Amino acid sequence: MRLSEHKYKTAYRIAGQLLYVENVHRARIGEVVAVIGPDNIRLEGEILEIDKGNILIQLFGDTRGLNAKNIEVIFTDIVRQVPLAKDILDRKLDGSFVPLDGLPMYIASLWRPARGYPINPVSRRRPEEFIETGISAIDGLNTLVKGQKLPIFSCAGLPAKELVGQILQNARLRESSKRFAVVFVALGLTFHEYSFYLNALQNIESEFVAIINMADDPVMERLMAPRFALTVAEFLAFDHNMDILVLITDMTNYCDALREISNARKELPGRRGYPGYMYSDLASLYERAGRIKDSAGSITMIPVITMPEDDITHPIPDLTGYITEGQIVLSRELHLQGVFPPIDVLPSLSRLMQKGIGPGRTREDHRELANQLYKNYAKGRELKKLEAIVGRDGMAESDQLLLDFTTVFENEFIHQATESRSIYKTLDTGLKVLEKFNLVSGNLQKKQAE
Repeated sequence: MRLSEHKYKTAYRIAGQLLYVENVHRARIGEVVAVIGPDNIRLEGEILEIDKGNILIQLFGDTRGLNAKNIEVIFTDIVRQVPLAKDILDRKLDGSFVPLDGLPMYIASLWRPARGYPINPVSRRRPEEFIETGISAIDGLNTLVKGQKLPIFSCAGLPAKELVGQILQNARLRESSKRFAVVFVALGLTFHEYSFYLNALQNIESEFVAIINMADDPVMERLMAPRFALTVAEFLAFDHNMDILVLITDMTNYCDALREISNARKELPGRRGYPGYMYSDLASLYERAGRIKDSAGSITMIPVITMPEDDITHPIPDLTGYITEGQIVLSRELHLQGVFPPIDVLPSLSRLMQKGIGPGRTREDHRELANQLYKNYAKGRELKKLEAIVGRDGMAESDQLLLDFTTVFENEFIHQATESRSIYKTLDTGLKVLEKFNLVSGNLQKKQAE
């Protein structure tokens, strides 16, 4: 059927960016539609819901000036697709996949649906080998592994933006022979944040693709931008055998957009007003990361979540934690002490760390060193609570030693300002901190001597 023959003038309601059309004989979920209004107003939309002949369409763009009685809806019979080509590398695009860098759109070699295809669990390979972020608290104690989903849990006022910028600029592979790229997704940015990330992209070491959605852009673009990015990541990873790191900031803005659309559709709300299907919606994004058999490429994901009210039990971080393999938690206390990045290593966790540690040293060396750092720091943090009650002078010398270790560990290992550390320097720094207080265990001393 020709496009001109698949038109309807049966729209009966516009509510914000939602359009309701009745008496539609043929349509499908996810289908792209075009809306033609008076004065040459033209918008695109996507079908969200079908109830017999009644269709609910989410529109992209500003709906001011539209009237349901004088618009024409064109059904295209295609789902939203992403143009893909190797020329997408080092390009910046907006949430509608329109170039932001002033360059013409590249010529697509193929098109794929933005919502992607689920990875067959039988075809998945275990995550292994690590991606170096340049951050000691991550590389040394919560190692990021290819194919892993490792979120960053932040709070309002903490320097998550600066941490993301540092990872964006310094993330790399130890194997220089393999191709690596960062797919960066920014959702709901203010102009100040936009300027910051543009500057970070100018100093990035690796190849990248940036998809940027501003705070004043249409809400639906905020929901589509991560899907565009993951489709690009799948193309580069599984068609061209590249290792891809997907950085998404901030998933809280994504979930708020999901709630806004859900409320506009008058759906029954779940926890804190978020839709009940938010878990499956987040899983449809997070589970697109991974490795598959017969492909040398991988997709690794770091989503950033700003926890509302500093509440880690809030639905967004809570549901994210069920889907992902660990978390990196930022600490307000460390931030107030001037530590950057303020990563609290005690609640932080990388469940796949064992699959990625070992470069530059034996696997046992890295594991043993991480265990000793964690053990002594955990004891020191507990003793800080006791110090607040009895005072330092009332504590044993061994306890005072651990208090001093805790301070030095935070100031010399976790704190690194703008420095980017290799995995070798990270391990050496951790060993020096232990040696300074004679806390190196016999096993690690023996291995170092060997």
